[in-house]
Amino acid sequence: MNTIAKTLITLCTICFLIIPACRNKENPTKAEPQSVKKTAFSDNLPLILSFDTLSVAAIKKIVYQQDSLLGKDPNKESNPYYHYFHARKYVFQKQRDSGLMAYQKMKGLNPNDDIELLKTSRILTHKMVDGSMVEPALMGQIFAALKISEQRHSRLTHYFYDLLARAYFQNGNEKKSIEYAAIYFKHNPFNTHLAVKQRYFDISFLLASRLGDFKKMAHYNVQARRLAEQVGDSLAMARTYDNEAQIYSLQQQSAKALACSKIYFNYLKKNNDLNGIAYNNLATAFSQNKQPDSAIKYYKAGIAFEKRDTSVRQKEIYYNGLIEAYKMKGDFAHALQAADSAYSIELRNYKAIEAVKVAEIHEKYQTEKKDQNIAALNSRNKLNETIIKQQRWTLFLALIIFISVVSFFYSFYRQQRLREKNKLLKSENQRLSVEQKMLQAQLNPHFIFNAIANLQSLIASGHADESVCYLRSFSELLRSTLEQNRKDFIEIEEEIASLNNYLRLQQMRYADVFDYKIIVDDQLNLNETLIPPMLVQPFVENAIEHGFRNIGYKGLLAISFKIKDGLLAIEIDDNGSGLGPKPIENPKKQSLAQVILKERIDLLFTANGQQAQFKVSNKQTSAVTGVFVEILIPIVND
Repeated sequence: MNTIAKTLITLCTICFLIIPACRNKENPTKAEPQSVKKTAFSDNLPLILSFDTLSVAAIKKIVYQQDSLLGKDPNKESNPYYHYFHARKYVFQKQRDSGLMAYQKMKGLNPNDDIELLKTSRILTHKMVDGSMVEPALMGQIFAALKISEQRHSRLTHYFYDLLARAYFQNGNEKKSIEYAAIYFKHNPFNTHLAVKQRYFDISFLLASRLGDFKKMAHYNVQARRLAEQVGDSLAMARTYDNEAQIYSLQQQSAKALACSKIYFNYLKKNNDLNGIAYNNLATAFSQNKQPDSAIKYYKAGIAFEKRDTSVRQKEIYYNGLIEAYKMKGDFAHALQAADSAYSIELRNYKAIEAVKVAEIHEKYQTEKKDQNIAALNSRNKLNETIIKQQRWTLFLALIIFISVVSFFYSFYRQQRLREKNKLLKSENQRLSVEQKMLQAQLNPHFIFNAIANLQSLIASGHADESVCYLRSFSELLRSTLEQNRKDFIEIEEEIASLNNYLRLQQMRYADVFDYKIIVDDQLNLNETLIPPMLVQPFVENAIEHGFRNIGYKGLLAISFKIKDGLLAIEIDDNGSGLGPKPIENPKKQSLAQVILKERIDLLFTANGQQAQFKVSNKQTSAVTGVFVEILIPIVND
């Protein structure tokens, strides 16, 4: 990546990873008086956290108000929030050293509480403000603070994720930077706010620029500009022109890149917010546009600006730019001087980093040496404890072995008994299942016999069309009956469908002899409640074959399914001739159906301790005739 891309990225990092990007969509000035009226020891942390949603101007206004208010308190020195706002005020006034000293005066009520974590996050941010490479010692401090914050579930944990994202970005590790940036936005309490979303697109732009993907850069910059316009943040809007200059630079459109850089530089100058990187970016834009004199002017201005801040480490990027500008003019003597200065700065920075690494290695060696001594002492203590335990356990070893042997034989004997018992239970279950299938099958020949008799009657009467229709319905009914015969339970809906088929067939045989209706309680779910198949059909058949035969009026058959006293109640009610003496072909049919039903209920329910019964009653009175059947079985759900 060329020099302007690197410097533009660094500038953007400084601008939006330190200062919140946008203004709150709701009017922040209305909330300010309430925060100002709080007492000296009130919790100002929610106000500080909300800075992520405010513009720079709004933050600056609140900082100055709070500094003025808390500064009037005679106990201000013991109030950590006074030092916080006082430090922020110094930073706005470009007094970085004074700001750092003010942050260091913050004292929490307890070790590692939110105030201490806030202090740590601001000091670490202060040390990273120049945008240069983050040294290992500083990275270690960030990770240590993050660990404490995560353990305490602090409200400030997302601050440290943000610091790590910035640190990895400044060190050129885009993969880790993306990872921690995503974690930061996930844990930010205002991650749905427009200001925070705008910041997300700014970071996405930076990462895309590192990869040199100008299409993604352009997409993210358009989104960032749209959100900046929505929230009315002039700084965020100006920053999009700086981003746009970088895009034009990648596309070799130096004139457009220079124009965008001027817009951003002039905005910072107007708001007294210039920095060394801004000078470098504008100078680089002039250099790419073949204007070496202007480039040299702004490179030198950047060097002078940086020298005024002694807390910032001097960077070689300005001198590298001067080399190219002087070479463009043909002034190789000054180019050589700039190269010497760049090399000296780079060498000095390298030596400083190496010195830190050596100190860290030495400290690590001392720490490991102490850890080894501690580990050796711990090992001796554990060995002595082990010997004592072994001596104690030796006294009980024989007893433990004896108990273990007895327990083993007892467990083995019990498992054998349980295994034999399980075999008997399995055999009994298989026997009961076979019996149930046999009893269920007893109903099917009875039903088929009567259905074929109906079909024979139609054929004998010469009704060919009705016979074909009857035969079709009968075949469908027979197929569903055979399918149900393999099941222990079917859905009520399936049982009702079979009953409808059967009753329609009987109505075709006995035209205008009877009507029927099937009623289902609203509390029942037809697709989930189960009943044994062929449970209702024998009683329906008896009502038609025996109850409605030889009566002088039209019969009515009512079948209902409902819940009664926690059980499923099935009622079959007819207005036929009843159970009294009447001419019938086989007086044993109804009693056979009752015997089979009782055996099925016993196998399916009462044998398992469940409540189930049925009752057949004769309605033979002076006003009402017929038979009423009530079957009560447990509710079985799918």
